[in-house]
Amino acid sequence: MRLPSLSLFLLFYFLLSSCDASSQHTNNWAVLVCSSRYWFNYRHMANALGMYRTVKRLGIPDSNIILMLADDAACNSRNKFAGSVYANPGRHLDLYGENIEVDYRGYEVTVENFLRLLTGRLSSSVPRSKRLLTDSSSNIFIYLTGHGGNEFLKFQDNEEVSAHDIADAFHQMYEGGRYNEIFFMVDTCQANSMYSKFYSPGILATGSSVVGENSYSHENDYDIGVAVIDSYTHYVLEYMEKVNKTSRLTMADLFTSYDVPKIGSHPGVRSDLFERPLGPGNPNHPMSEYGRGRGWTVEGGGEWMGREIEAGKNGRAFREALITDFFGGVVDVDVNNEDDAELRLFEDSECISSPKAPLSPSTNTYSSPPSSRSSSSLLDTLDTYPFLRPSLAFILLGALFVLVFSGMTSGRS
Repeated sequence: MRLPSLSLFLLFYFLLSSCDASSQHTNNWAVLVCSSRYWFNYRHMANALGMYRTVKRLGIPDSNIILMLADDAACNSRNKFAGSVYANPGRHLDLYGENIEVDYRGYEVTVENFLRLLTGRLSSSVPRSKRLLTDSSSNIFIYLTGHGGNEFLKFQDNEEVSAHDIADAFHQMYEGGRYNEIFFMVDTCQANSMYSKFYSPGILATGSSVVGENSYSHENDYDIGVAVIDSYTHYVLEYMEKVNKTSRLTMADLFTSYDVPKIGSHPGVRSDLFERPLGPGNPNHPMSEYGRGRGWTVEGGGEWMGREIEAGKNGRAFREALITDFFGGVVDVDVNNEDDAELRLFEDSECISSPKAPLSPSTNTYSSPPSSRSSSSLLDTLDTYPFLRPSLAFILLGALFVLVFSGMTSGRS
């Protein structure tokens, strides 16, 4: 009985070790913060509302979105288009609309409320809609926009949150089992300094500008009289229009879309705390030339903390990080060409940028790219339905004990 028992034990161990915990998240959340107020900061509100529209379009419900917004632009007396917020001079898309749920409004947008929201240290009187009800199976997208500097972000020109504050809040979240993975994005001057102090695992971060560098607005609307969106956020949102709920685009695809001459600053990436690879593990890894293209003038080829260890992340137990792992509903399906044609009929036709050109045949499908995973049908089934892994593991463990026990009794007789 030793050989079957040993084989079963090894199979049980393999199943547990092959369970990619980072890909088994069961829910996505978004925390979107515009830390500015006043009419001249109109663009910061448009930044946050643009992200709000995107995560909703991709499948995160309002119940899982926390929106912190001064909310003083749509109905401002200087707003020629009352009750509306636009992110482009043509005013093709009203980001405010009728389906906006602002959770923290006006003077509720404070550093204290932001940090209490993250750590869950809220009064019992705070309603459910203002709570981040995450757990160890939650992926969280956190987006900040406003005025900032080296390792700080201003909240309504009244107070500041520091990089240390956010780093410590994230560590409390980690110790309290409040997240599976975090994707942190910040658009402000010297944005990359805001994630420089992070030290907790499972965090992927990106920012709009390096230390000592400003972030810039994208364009003005002369009827509105102010800049209507920031450059970095504009191009991120423009790229996100390519993503649908079943997209297989990776975080590496998003990061390599950064165009420095267009953005006007040097975005950064930090992935050394993040367990999974940013893209597929092959010689043509999308991030292999990150920061070395046209317009990148930062010494060393762009600011990417984690470049050296990225190659070592690839392996069967680590699925590459998809954009929809943070921006959408929790889905994992493959779509063939016919189904993709049907899906495009129901895609959201609203677009912040100008209409996209027709997709070429090479980009006409969102089917899963080749990966290094085993071709075993059992393992493929477990990858598709990860919730079956613990059940199967416990069944095998029970069978193992039965075989060991029966072997011991038969040996005694």
